[in-house]
Amino acid sequence: MSIADPKEVKAFLDAHPEIQFFEVFFTNMAGVPRGKRLRRHEIEAVYAQGRFLPGSILVNDITGQDVEATGLVWEDGDADRVARPIAGRLSPAPWLGGDVAQVPVSMYELDGKPHDLDPRHVLQRVIDRFEADGLVPVVACELEYYLVDARRTETGKIQLPPSRLTGDRPTQHQVYGLREVEEAAPFLRELWAAADAMGVPLEGAISEYAPGQLELTLKHHADAQRAGDDAVLYKRAAKGVALRHGCEATFMAKPFAELAGSGMHLHVSVNDKAGKNVFASDKPEGEPVLAHAVGGMKALLADSMAIYAPNANSYRRFKANSYAPVAPTWGVNNRTVSFRVPAGAPNTRHIEHRVAGADAHPTLALAALLAAVHHGITNKTDPGPAIVGDGYAQSEGGERIPTNWFAAVDRFADSAVLKDYLGDRFVRMYAIVKRTEQERFQSVITDVDYDWYLRAC
Repeated sequence: MSIADPKEVKAFLDAHPEIQFFEVFFTNMAGVPRGKRLRRHEIEAVYAQGRFLPGSILVNDITGQDVEATGLVWEDGDADRVARPIAGRLSPAPWLGGDVAQVPVSMYELDGKPHDLDPRHVLQRVIDRFEADGLVPVVACELEYYLVDARRTETGKIQLPPSRLTGDRPTQHQVYGLREVEEAAPFLRELWAAADAMGVPLEGAISEYAPGQLELTLKHHADAQRAGDDAVLYKRAAKGVALRHGCEATFMAKPFAELAGSGMHLHVSVNDKAGKNVFASDKPEGEPVLAHAVGGMKALLADSMAIYAPNANSYRRFKANSYAPVAPTWGVNNRTVSFRVPAGAPNTRHIEHRVAGADAHPTLALAALLAAVHHGITNKTDPGPAIVGDGYAQSEGGERIPTNWFAAVDRFADSAVLKDYLGDRFVRMYAIVKRTEQERFQSVITDVDYDWYLRAC
């Protein structure tokens, strides 16, 4: 876990005399960036001594409210911790203006110990397990999301943005449609430019299986921390660039009931000390070690759903025949399963984990995924036979992906394996935050309550 050297900011300031403001931000377990905007003369001190931030920021819920039950608010005196810049991630943030830069930070205790509730430190615990075995995980995130009109309808509903060419709002799926990508070209050009400025390896774009839905891929890394950071930075940039084009980029798992949900597909392979992919094989299904990794994914899927599907809306995505998985199944070159071994050259053999929603915290999702991979490889877990053909039909009547938010959090809180990999206190605190969100979510009376019950009861 590298903390940035103060020389990094000095070189940046020399190279960018136009930058006058710096956004310093931390992304906690809820996945929402929070921090400060500083002036140019303040930033060198952040690199020299760090910046104090209240400890409660580690456990704010998704709405930004304190979660008192964690003990990090009143009982703790809302004591400061130290935020330190992540090495190599200081960059311009062009969507915020030509005079603004940004740097993500990681949280430490005052004595310099990495804070165990920081998602990056949670992921590092898992990476360390691979390192101890002479292995290096290679990962990438692939995100689907919608561009929606920044303006709501008169009734407060979201709507797709009008075409910049015709003024019409899209209604057709047009998967892989080039015209749809061309419609989004101004947004995409600015997004790719922002990614380049941040050093984020953002690759090609496609029109996904719904009007207004896009998917862009991030290049894989033999540095899982960097892969998680890339996804966090990319989501932040996509939201900022979209606003400049009159849109919201939403990574909600299921923003439209009648349209496809948005997933975050996680790609993983494992290298040995020499940099060789241990999954590599002339066989499409890979070597036995790949199967063991899949076995670990199946074994820990139910325990990990609170990470992969962190919100109430997350569970609306899991429907049969929707390109979202519904059962802990695996297969080769098959998009109807949860864990897909894609086609490709032998040296590229890897697994695509298709369960996580686009609303999941990328760093925590990678931590849960890699915990499962390591657990499966270590215990030589048998995944059972691969699915051939329609995974939806073949999973009927069998084991299903847990689709109840409350049950998922309970299962996560009781997982001995995840406590071992992610940290006992992290698992406990994450469950507390999610249970508090559940209470707050359930306390809201929605329009559906009135539509269903006002007259009927």
